[in-house]
Amino acid sequence: MNYLAHLHLGGQRPEELLGSLYGDFVKGLLHGQYSPEIERGIQLHRSIDVFTDNHPLVGQSLSRFTRTRRRYAGIVLDVFFDHCLARDWSQYAEGPLERFTSDFYRVLVAEQQLPRRLATIAPHMAAHDWLGSYRDFAVLEQVFNGIARRLSRPEELAGAMQDLKTLYEPLSEDFRAFYPQLQVYAAEQRVTPISPLA
Repeated sequence: MNYLAHLHLGGQRPEELLGSLYGDFVKGLLHGQYSPEIERGIQLHRSIDVFTDNHPLVGQSLSRFTRTRRRYAGIVLDVFFDHCLARDWSQYAEGPLERFTSDFYRVLVAEQQLPRRLATIAPHMAAHDWLGSYRDFAVLEQVFNGIARRLSRPEELAGAMQDLKTLYEPLSEDFRAFYPQLQVYAAEQRVTPISPLA
């Protein structure tokens, strides 16, 4: 799952939203450097990632990519599933996507102690509505170009858009089958104590 899905799944209070996003920017053990609520959000983010990575429907989605694309298929699928969520937002969430994203951006830009890499990109995320833009399939090409700049072998993402055009419908069906299960899992985890060592 990518940014939008984690934010949707992690709870809507400000510290839950921040923790849901921090999960992509904070690595290693948590030692109280953030509030308990934010650290719980980070832990939930990690738990969602483990559930997703081990789910048979996600394995089915990954198997749809050619063997030469498998190395980065997980990255491509995360981004595509955010596209599916943004595209079909009303099926999974209450209220319009625009209100959800604008509420989140207000929380994000008001936070003074963001993790370093997130602090660098947060103004761009808010100013250019990264989360809402996922609704437009063509925008994913820009997303992949940005990701490729951080990879040691960026050429392996070169065919991502063509792969997604070919696999658009079957991957969309996989998302429709998987995401409600992930919503149930995340809701259960939000009320379940998580190990402080996570």
